[in-house]
Amino acid sequence: MAVSYTSREQIEVYRFSWPVAILIPLLAIFLQAFLPLRFSFFSIFDLPLLIVIFFAMARRSQVAGLMTGAVIGLLQDSLTHHPLGVYGIAKTVVGYGASSLGVKLDVESVGTRLLVTSGFYVVHQIIYFTIARLLVGLDLHWVWSRELIAAVANAVVGVLLFTLMDRLKERA
Repeated sequence: MAVSYTSREQIEVYRFSWPVAILIPLLAIFLQAFLPLRFSFFSIFDLPLLIVIFFAMARRSQVAGLMTGAVIGLLQDSLTHHPLGVYGIAKTVVGYGASSLGVKLDVESVGTRLLVTSGFYVVHQIIYFTIARLLVGLDLHWVWSRELIAAVANAVVGVLLFTLMDRLKERA
């Protein structure tokens, strides 16, 4: 069995136009802030996190990934009543990790997208819970069953969203 090696130069790196790079995250943050008020079931989804994962894996740059995560996380923090930085830190770590994994894996396949998205959802929640509970002192309770169901739900929505957003990619 032959093992193929893909060099860093052979990996497709994508970029996005300025309107896409600005409007898509803002739309995700807006929807995340206001849809759960009307539809309580929507609170299980984290659209800004899905956008961070998608942009980080497509750009495949750790600096771009962590900056995307930081900006989107801080914007999301600004719409909550929690201290600034809780979502910012968690999404920064996920952005860095997703861009690092984007270099190593074929992130275009559905199976990989499902696994990566569900994994990063759980990582994000663990980081968020740890920061919010231990550093900020919020009274949060971890429920594994809810988090695993949310991870799968976010992964399924993420795969559908990523498929739609693939059309917005431009080769770098």
